[in-house]
Amino acid sequence: MNSNDQELKRWNERFAAEEYVFGTRANQFLVAQRDRLLAGMKGLCVADGEGRNSVWLASLGLQVTAFDFSPVAIAKASRLAQASGVTVTYREADVEHWDWNAEPCDVVVAVFVQFAPPAARTRMFAGMVRALKPGGLLIVQGYRPEQLAYGTGGPKLVENLYSEDLLRQSFASLQILHLASHDDALAEGAGHSGMSALIDLVAKKPG
Repeated sequence: MNSNDQELKRWNERFAAEEYVFGTRANQFLVAQRDRLLAGMKGLCVADGEGRNSVWLASLGLQVTAFDFSPVAIAKASRLAQASGVTVTYREADVEHWDWNAEPCDVVVAVFVQFAPPAARTRMFAGMVRALKPGGLLIVQGYRPEQLAYGTGGPKLVENLYSEDLLRQSFASLQILHLASHDDALAEGAGHSGMSALIDLVAKKPG
């Protein structure tokens, strides 16, 4: 079994739990961007997991596509969307094989997408920029290196964590509307619970 198969097995087993590992309510930073999100916008949720963020966006009237590499997560996300009375287009794919050029989006959301090593992350970030329409919004929340001391969620490898310099450099082609580092308590299922070292980004594609 190669490393990709092992990672998929690990996430499938994690998502197989009856409860929603990261809860069913949308990420609190994403919710704070409510005024930027308009009905009819086309949205893309990257590595969306069990669907909490895509379902919330769809509840606002956005046309949402979401993908994850775990079929177990996709199945749970589909059930959550159905129970919530919304429609989301779910696709099974990983970030390395997603077609970022398929359909330009008004908003791309990537919340705690920090499993990719640096080279893959660079390609993913570039893809996220390509996926945006001119004037489109990128919304990102992740953990900073200080999260390793908290141990309340996220990756265990420091190279997978985000800094303000990393995000500025990675999204230099975008207009940064908001970039902030802060420590706050999360209550997003068992997977993200407790005081956390966070970093938030909202950026706009010129044009």
